[in-house]
Amino acid sequence: MAIPPSRAGTKGVPRADRERQILAAATEEFGRRGYEATSLAAVAARVGVTKTLLHQYFGPKQDLYLACLAPVGDRLLEAVRTAMAADGDDRPPTPLRVLHNLFTALEGQREAWFVLYDGSLPPDSEPARLAARYRVAVDDLAAAGTLDLLHRTGPADDPGADRTEPDPLDADALAHAWRGLATALVRWWIKHPEESADAMAQRCARLFAAARTALGPAAP
Repeated sequence: MAIPPSRAGTKGVPRADRERQILAAATEEFGRRGYEATSLAAVAARVGVTKTLLHQYFGPKQDLYLACLAPVGDRLLEAVRTAMAADGDDRPPTPLRVLHNLFTALEGQREAWFVLYDGSLPPDSEPARLAARYRVAVDDLAAAGTLDLLHRTGPADDPGADRTEPDPLDADALAHAWRGLATALVRWWIKHPEESADAMAQRCARLFAAARTALGPAAP
């Protein structure tokens, strides 16, 4: 019995499996090279299909990028939301939970971070608009998290003292610094494929502890 066209693949590979292969290869290409430098021919060559077939499956490069970005954005956004919701005295601090969840979400496809944070997207294009929506959603969570962090670690150590409201610009600056730190850590992680997500999270915990010691207030 002939396979219906909607399910047919190439070289005996079911269409759904072939689409997953294409998306995995395209996500890596977009993450490594950026949107501007990625070609459909390069993606097709990695999968072992023709550029024509890839175009039939996903359309032009813009549509292929959108098909890669949506699951990446959803996965990273959910990772941050879950980490921020899992608060408790017996849990690691929120920044470490967020990083751990991000590393876990990216394991096996680390370059996907740079699909979302791609500086080569054409301005005012649909890819740029969708990426911006995901980034804003992540930034909103980061802003809420940094504001809460500033509330908890403000200057008033006496529980009975009045605690002043954090400076909104402090929260904004910290949120921007956090995005840069996460990007730098992922970039380093990509260069060290032997480092698992758990190992990377543990490394970050050690680095944060060292930074806290180095930057903490001087003893009276």
